[in-house]
Amino acid sequence: MTIKILFSAADRHHKEWIPVLNQTFTEFDLDFDLITYTDNPEEIDYLLHSPDGPVNDFTPFANLRAIMTLWAGVEDIINNKTIACPLVRMNDPGMVEGMREWVTGQVLRHHLGMDIHINNRSGTWLKETSPPLARSRVVGFLGLGVLGLACLNAVKALNFQVIGWSRTKREIPDIQTFHGKDGLHHVLGASDIIAMILPLTRETTDLINRDTLKFIKRGAIMINSGRGGLINEEDLLQALDNGQVSHATLDVFKTEPLPVNHPFWQHDKVSIWPHISSETRPPTASISIARNIARNLKGESMNNVVDFERGY
Repeated sequence: MTIKILFSAADRHHKEWIPVLNQTFTEFDLDFDLITYTDNPEEIDYLLHSPDGPVNDFTPFANLRAIMTLWAGVEDIINNKTIACPLVRMNDPGMVEGMREWVTGQVLRHHLGMDIHINNRSGTWLKETSPPLARSRVVGFLGLGVLGLACLNAVKALNFQVIGWSRTKREIPDIQTFHGKDGLHHVLGASDIIAMILPLTRETTDLINRDTLKFIKRGAIMINSGRGGLINEEDLLQALDNGQVSHATLDVFKTEPLPVNHPFWQHDKVSIWPHISSETRPPTASISIARNIARNLKGESMNNVVDFERGY
């Protein structure tokens, strides 16, 4: 029986996604009909969803087997009360690679003090700025999911000391991990560089705030490639001004694009990136989608099904 798959995303995504999805579904031997519009929502089996697409009321889609997001974050859809089927978040191998490369690059950038030399136009030979070895730096990772662990292991392979924090207890071989409120305070206080790769949930909103910033090792560097809502931006600005945090490299913000009048733009201790630490790559993401559909058709459990209670 032919399965009907609706691609619900803004028109600008069609060119990069539709040909790749058609090719991948064919390679997986799926009997499918991939469409971008329907007058018969009750006939749709799987809905591939982007927040900028035309479908945000799922009520008419009475026979959906799953809604599959095209992006890793689900904060824009998880509170949608019209969802009555499994919601599957994107876990794209290409996204993992991109995040690993971006975070590792930022850690090395700050460890080596690259900005000092990139921006040096003084005519001064800054020989005294030679960096220490990686083994002397502690990099703390907030978030130990697929993305966080990939970044942690890449940084660990460069001989940095690494520690990790998650909201609930996790045991990872050869990695010192912490959890809960006390664990967060410990990781913040022990880390020279803090990398945040967390989803945005009720529990992680404003995780970094005036209270938790007090526990950060003075002069630490913060890197956020998770979600903008993880940080109270006003509190972070105060911590930057008083030296508690020496620099913040931010790829995500509460409002995106970042408003032109936002104080981050004028702050010399903030590096602004336009949410490009890692993008969903259609060639690899389509494999994840096809694999999950194939599993579901065989009666097997799908990967990365969202837990609505946990928020991701």
